Amino acid sequence: MDGVDAWLQAIAASPWALLAMAVLVFADAFLVVIPGEAAVTAFGALAVAHGTPSLGAVILVAGAAAFAGDLCCYLVGRAVGVERWAWMRGPRVSAALEWARRRLERNAALVLFTARFVPFARLAVNLAAGASRVQPARYLGVAALAALAWAAYQAVIGAVVAAVVPGGPVVAVVVSIVVAVGIGVGIDLLLARRAKRRAAARG
Repeated sequence: MDGVDAWLQAIAASPWALLAMAVLVFADAFLVVIPGEAAVTAFGALAVAHGTPSLGAVILVAGAAAFAGDLCCYLVGRAVGVERWAWMRGPRVSAALEWARRRLERNAALVLFTARFVPFARLAVNLAAGASRVQPARYLGVAALAALAWAAYQAVIGAVVAAVVPGGPVVAVVVSIVVAVGIGVGIDLLLARRAKRRAAARG
């Protein structure tokens, strides 16, 4: 355990640590299998357990990376639409994009903000926002606020776990990641159930 603790401390103190986290968060905007949430949560735990990097730096860097990733998705949607590539025309993706388009027509700001917290939804919503020509000025403000709120939420989960769970940094990082993943899975299951109920009601 001491060896793992020393390894985590070395990672936390590395000048490349926040850059590595930023790369994961940025890639997570495009590929939902990338553990962006887990990385931010882990660094939030390390910020409290080791005091480095600072919690504020974790939140700001993660927020900036999340915003940059979401903005790139928006620009892709704006430049090429949502039917250019084969993966966009798959049944699951096309259904998600259509859902996002309808939601954006009703309440663009609310959908843009909340979608940042749901991995697959954030990709669909940002692509659809670009393809639907949501005004850049409106998009940028909401997306930036959502990215910062998401980063704070993920980092604070790790920070709280590190502050209240005994066992040192290793336990704090592991538990905080499990909590973050559990919350994400719970949200996904809840949304899936709601979608099934709506589909059954229409049928």
